[in-house]
Amino acid sequence: MIEIIPTNTCPPDFAELSARSAFFAGFAEWVQLDISDGVFTAERSWPYLPAQAGGDGQWAELESLSGTRKLPSGEQLKYETHMMVEEPQELGLRLAQAGIRRIIGHVEAFADEKEIHAALDAWRGAGASEVGLAILLDTPLPVLLPLVPSCNVVQLMSIATLGKQGAPFEPRVIERIAELHNEYPDLVISVDGGVSEKNIADLARAGATRFGVGSAITKAADPKAAYARLKTIAESAL
Repeated sequence: MIEIIPTNTCPPDFAELSARSAFFAGFAEWVQLDISDGVFTAERSWPYLPAQAGGDGQWAELESLSGTRKLPSGEQLKYETHMMVEEPQELGLRLAQAGIRRIIGHVEAFADEKEIHAALDAWRGAGASEVGLAILLDTPLPVLLPLVPSCNVVQLMSIATLGKQGAPFEPRVIERIAELHNEYPDLVISVDGGVSEKNIADLARAGATRFGVGSAITKAADPKAAYARLKTIAESAL
């Protein structure tokens, strides 16, 4: 099944996260919350920005989501997260406890396979219905392949620079998708970065079924129509 997932890319604070989620809830079923710690990428976002004067800090806001506070527009939206952080296990645990259903961390952020398996197990144990790994465009696929059986989803990055919307699409990801799909034909493959009406058919034919989409939706004259067109093009390619 084809899924188009708008990306809430590196919101600076909870207020902006909430505003964007409310916007996406008008037409989407899922939203991807992108988080960056300013170490794995150059960008830094909620909940890693400094506390505002008189506040308890953004990490406290995150912790409150498993208690009194709820995910923004959580009644209409289902959440997944793409964690661009150096220490993903604890963040993923907190996000799963907050109700985020799909947790994705970068294979490059872990010290070894043992650490990866511990994180995937922890996220599942905290309530995530799907867990998986993302891989940078320049990381060889053999690094990932032994870990695929432990994943519900693998996310291939199709841009070279992470953390901001608008980075140029790298077509060499198409061959990587096809290679991974050939090796694991039943694996859910997600692709993130630079996805547009120009390339989504090729991505779908290569084997991707989930698409994290940023500017092709948010910068469109009619975001709802753009969302629908992307899904139609991808489905028609199959």
